[in-house]
Amino acid sequence: MGGDRGVLFPVAWMVFTAFKTERDAATTPPTFFAELTLENFAKVFDRGFAAYFTNSLSASLISTLIVMVLAIPAAYGLSVRPIRKWTDALFFLISTKFMPVAAAVIPIYLLLKNFGMLDNISALSMLYVGMNLPLAVWMMRSFLSEVPTEIIEAAQIDGANFRTELIRVVLPMVAPGVAAAGLICFIFAWNEYFLASLLTSTVARTTPPFLGSFIDGRGQFLAVLSAAATLAVLPVVIAGWAAQKKLVRGLAMGAIK
Repeated sequence: MGGDRGVLFPVAWMVFTAFKTERDAATTPPTFFAELTLENFAKVFDRGFAAYFTNSLSASLISTLIVMVLAIPAAYGLSVRPIRKWTDALFFLISTKFMPVAAAVIPIYLLLKNFGMLDNISALSMLYVGMNLPLAVWMMRSFLSEVPTEIIEAAQIDGANFRTELIRVVLPMVAPGVAAAGLICFIFAWNEYFLASLLTSTVARTTPPFLGSFIDGRGQFLAVLSAAATLAVLPVVIAGWAAQKKLVRGLAMGAIK
C-alpha cells in the first residue's frame, strides 16, 4: 500500500497545486495550507484549451479505431490462420519501430508540406496509426494465439465463413485483449509530443505541446500548468478506470501461455 501511495502522490500533488494561486504554488518549502481557487482552470480555457483537447481526442480516437480495425485481421492471419513466412512479417512489423522518430521527421515534414497537409489533424492521425499499428498487431497476435483451435474448427464445421468466425466466435473471446491493446494505443497517441509539436502550429495542435506553452520567458506558471495537466489526464484516467477489469484480464491473457 505504501508503494501505491508513493506512485500516486505526485499526481495528487499536481491536482492540489492546480487549485492554488501562483504565489502559493511557488513557495519554498511548499505549503499544504493554501487558499484554493478555480481561477487557474478559467485561465486554461481562456487560452483555448478546449480546441487543443478536441484535437487530441480526435487524433487519438481516430487513430486507435483504424489501428484496431487493421491490427485484428492482421494478427489473425499471423496466429490463427498463419500465412507463409509469418515470422518474416512479424519481424518487418517490429523493425518499423527500430528507427527513431527524429530520424524520419524531416522526410515526413517534406511529404506533408508537398501535399499541403501540415497542421492537419487527419495527417497526424495517420502518423499515429503507423506508430501504433506494429504494437497492436504484436499484442493481438499474443491474445489470439491463446484461442483454442478446437472452437475455431467447430465453427468452421458448422459452416461459419471467415467473417463470422472472426467477429462472432473469436472476438468475443479476446474482448479483454482488444480493450487492452486499444487503450494502450489510445494512451500512446494521446501522450505523443514530438510529431504534434513539429508538424502542427495552430489548427491541429494537440494537448501535449499546449502544456509546454505555460513555460516561457516570464517564468514557469506552475499553478496554471498543473490545472492544464489535470484536465489533460482526465480522458486517460476515465478510460483506464472504465476498462480496468478488461485491461487486467487482457494483459493477463498476453502473459500466460
